Formats: sequence, structure tokens, C-alpha cells
Amino acid sequence: MLVAAAICPCPPLLVPEVAAGAAPELDALRASCLDAIGVLAAARPDRLVVLGPAEETGRGPHPQGAVGSFQGFGVDLQVSLGAAERAPEGELPPSLAVGAWLLSRTDWDDAPVEGLGVGESLSPERCLAAGRDIAAAAPRVALLVMGDGSSCRTVKAPGYFDERAEGFDAAAGRALGTADLPALTVLDAALGAALQASGRSSWQVLAGAAEGAGLTGRLLREEAPYGVGYFVATWS
Repeated sequence: MLVAAAICPCPPLLVPEVAAGAAPELDALRASCLDAIGVLAAARPDRLVVLGPAEETGRGPHPQGAVGSFQGFGVDLQVSLGAAERAPEGELPPSLAVGAWLLSRTDWDDAPVEGLGVGESLSPERCLAAGRDIAAAAPRVALLVMGDGSSCRTVKAPGYFDERAEGFDAAAGRALGTADLPALTVLDAALGAALQASGRSSWQVLAGAAEGAGLTGRLLREEAPYGVGYFVATWS
């Protein structure tokens, strides 16, 4: 059963070594992410699953101790998904590497942790089913859900400007901030893909996991500093 969730964005720029001189611009966002993870620890889960968008080859599942690297972003930095005596084979996709980095800032040792990549094109129905399976796998499950909103908020955004982006992000932010499962379920997958909203599928996995759990939501932060929608929220 799902007992808590933290929703965080997944830009590699959250890692100060990757952001370099621009790191202070995201200080408040990093702090909110760490506050959200604190809610997971307070829920005393017996299993933590980190979800995030991933290509097919990086979906996993990724066991505890799996390693991620930021070398693709020009930084010689590795992170691991929790502690393990021996790192398993395979590398975390970028979204889960950012999640692992956030966990490392909190010295997470409250429960076993694993990672699962979610295809951005996964249908809502399959997302919901995957979430139900995750929640049923242990008595007390917590989720760290990584993913961004639209990448089309401004003309300088990665996906350029799309007038639909602000409305999509507003709906997603309201749903994430209030743990509104029906509103998350009906987020349009085709529109999310057009707007390059990498978090849509992971958020719908969360919606499936939260069915029947009676969780309430709180939106800690919402911003779009680079034309990409970032949300930080907690469910408990």
C-alpha cells in the first residue's frame, strides 16, 4: 500500500556540479525537493521506489546500489541508488540519477530502495496498472516520483513556445498539489508528448499506486525558470 510520495523535477541542473555557475538559481528548488523527501522518511516505509522517465534500455528495474553518472553532462560524478556492498550491472537513466543524488543529500537509510524507469509514451491505462502493482508489492510503499512538466513555456524553452503549455502545467500542478487522482488520470498523453512533459507517465503511475490510499497532497513549489515546468509536491 502506498503511504507517501514525493514529486520532484528531474533536470540534471539540480546537481550543482552540473549547473556550475548557474547552481544558485535552483537553490530554492533543491531545498524544496529535500523537504519533500523528508516526508517519505517520516512515513516509515518498508520499500522506496524511485520512478522517472527513461528510454527503453534504462527502464530497469534498478536494484539498490545501482550507479548513475553525469559524465554525459560534462561532469565526472557518479551516484548510487542507496548503499550496496557491490554495485549491480547497468546504469541509471538521468532522471533516476538525479533522484539518487537527492537521496544522497538526505543520507537515506530508512528502507530498501529501488528504481524503475517509465516510458514517456506509456498509455495512461498501463501507467495506472503499473502503479497498482507497485503499491501491492509491500505493506508500506513510498514513491519518489521524478519528472518535469511542459518544456514549451517560453520561446527559449527546449521545445520552443506553445500556448497550450501553461494550461497543461496548471492542471498538472493543481492535481499534484491536491493528490487529485482523477485529474492526473485524464492528463492527455498525446498533448503531454507534444509539450515534451516528461513527467506525465510517472505521475499517472503514481495515480495508480495511490488508489484507495486516501492520501492528501501539498504543493511545495512550482516554477518554470528555463521555460520548463517544475513541480515539488508531497502526498501523505
